[in-house]
Amino acid sequence: METLNKTTYAMDRKRLQTAEARLEDVMEMSDPDAVKLKVKQVEDEFAADPSELNNIRLAIIHHEVALNLGFLAKSGYKGYARRSFDRLTALEGALKAREYLPFVASHRASALSLVGGETRELYLVGDAFRLFEGAVERFAEASYMPEFLRGSVAENLPWIFWRKKRSAAKDFGSIIRKYEADNSYASVKIMSFTYWAWAKAHSGKCFREQALVYLAKAVALDPDGVGGKAKAEALLWEWR
Repeated sequence: METLNKTTYAMDRKRLQTAEARLEDVMEMSDPDAVKLKVKQVEDEFAADPSELNNIRLAIIHHEVALNLGFLAKSGYKGYARRSFDRLTALEGALKAREYLPFVASHRASALSLVGGETRELYLVGDAFRLFEGAVERFAEASYMPEFLRGSVAENLPWIFWRKKRSAAKDFGSIIRKYEADNSYASVKIMSFTYWAWAKAHSGKCFREQALVYLAKAVALDPDGVGGKAKAEALLWEWR
């Protein structure tokens, strides 16, 4: 894969939050039925108005299709990871609204890892992590998204990628430190997932006291159950 420009971007937090609000409904989806409905909606919106924003939304919802449906046997949803990656690649090189760059670059790396999983071309996982490295270097000070997606990919890798799996704990810890220094760094939905993910990545008893604190925060930040509440409660039950 090509080497990306590693220049660090100084980005306005309010513009990033506006960008996130426009993408939030197509990111971090976990209900396969909701994904099926949303992809049809977003594809129709893009067909009616192929704007840059709708193009980004389409690329990201295709990422969610690949993540939630692409690995199901006989799902009929194969190939979405490649479609997402190709669209995001084109977008990253021509994006006019740069506040979307952290979301585009991070989902591009994640989409490539999904291509590797779907095609069993595991060298692509290494390529994906090199893309993640570039996204983290450029955007992680301004946006949680590069570390959040890298950590999410890392925690779900098979054991043979144990070196890369270590980055999950590092990434989620980094997001927590930045959020606790400045609560505008990430949304409560994302932090609910992040506190749960940190606890999951630190399941050893030597980390249990801190993990329990973070699981309680994951639940408290997600009263409506749209973030990590259910996962946090399940992990708390498992540890009883």
